[in-house]
Amino acid sequence: MSPTTSNAANGIAPGRLSAEQLGCNFADVAPPLSANAAVIAADRCHYCYDAPCVNACPTGIDIPGFIRKIGNGNLKGAARDILGANPLGGMCARVCPTEILCEGACVRNHQDGEPVQIGALQRHATDFQMAREAAGAPALFKRASETGRRVAVVGAGPAGLACAHTLALAGHRVSVFDAGKHPGGLNEYGIAAYKTVDGYAQREVRWLLSVGGIELRQGQRLGHDVTLTELRAAYDAVFIGVGLGGTHKLCIEGELLDGVLDAVDFIARVREADDLSSVPVGRQVVVLGGGNTAIDAAVQSRKLGAQQVTLAYRRGAAQMSATGAEQEFARSQGVVLAEWMKPLRIVGDTQLRAVEFERTQLDMSGALRGTGELVRVEADMVLKAIGQTLLPEGLDGLQLTEGGRVAVDANGATSVAGVFAGGDCAGHGATDLTVQAVQDGKLAAHAIDRFLANQSARAA
Repeated sequence: MSPTTSNAANGIAPGRLSAEQLGCNFADVAPPLSANAAVIAADRCHYCYDAPCVNACPTGIDIPGFIRKIGNGNLKGAARDILGANPLGGMCARVCPTEILCEGACVRNHQDGEPVQIGALQRHATDFQMAREAAGAPALFKRASETGRRVAVVGAGPAGLACAHTLALAGHRVSVFDAGKHPGGLNEYGIAAYKTVDGYAQREVRWLLSVGGIELRQGQRLGHDVTLTELRAAYDAVFIGVGLGGTHKLCIEGELLDGVLDAVDFIARVREADDLSSVPVGRQVVVLGGGNTAIDAAVQSRKLGAQQVTLAYRRGAAQMSATGAEQEFARSQGVVLAEWMKPLRIVGDTQLRAVEFERTQLDMSGALRGTGELVRVEADMVLKAIGQTLLPEGLDGLQLTEGGRVAVDANGATSVAGVFAGGDCAGHGATDLTVQAVQDGKLAAHAIDRFLANQSARAA
């Protein structure tokens, strides 16, 4: 079913709400701090030595340092601290689960139960600097002298962009190959629209590319339009950051019925829509899964006008990969979280009618078991958010992990010399977060820089 097609028989249709209602529903879920509010928020920071918030940040941003600068009115310096460690610091300020990272580690939690607003302060500083540069102010960073070395980056998601930016600053020339219409990866296509409003993902990409030395090549899919062999021959090093392009199957009856969609595709439709009233949604939506993608799909279904949205997960809330804050937000938006529900079949003939579940529980050994109790949830639309997989196209010759991702060492080096990888496609074992992907790309860029230096030394 195309993004603009309705299926009235299934109850799936666009335009369930007025433009005014949709505008309100998809407004910025966390509006920016005012200048005065930012100073007040910064004043709550203790500027801890060996700050636990820094240790909790995958990119190691000097959080007390940038907050002190905000308090002193030095927003440019604060932005430098942030973006020097995390070139996608503006997006991470919007989408990071700060409640389990920096803010979760804040010592203020043990004093008054309220952490410093680290994410909001980070956004305040990065938004300030990006607006300055958009208005013609000098760039925050300057490239080193040209090295004459060329690196291919495959994938313009968080890992690839962070890698490209770090390599460009080191003086290398970078070509970024991406299959999508727009760069950004999941930042552009996979995050709820109410978290990144006003085209922020593309504004951040434009800022990142403005450092120079980076060429963007869109519509280039690895294994189809360009091969790894060709890239290795044409460039001095290659970074793979293709993300996870495949989705898991339910392997149950009714999965192919009209109205059963992948949640990632649904989220992308919402993000790409010029007119939200053109996006079709069901009256009764069932979302299958327990991660952030499931939450985003469920909440956006409600915001588009679905009357009933049920998010069903085969285990309990404590086992969901979606954070407690995300779960509570979904409830506040009217989403019903149904725990211990394993989908057995999707019911329908000419149209989708319901999802049948079996209730589950943990046995004495901790294994998940069915109880035999069946539950039927009426539905005219089902969104699958049960995880994504690596599409191995174009990765010939690279060793994969047992989990089906590209095998890498701590610096992102793969089994093939001169080829590195990071982000969701890589088997680094870390949580699949934007901020972790950024760190993967950054670390791989440093490793590539060392690799190129060694190559030059050997050739001398």
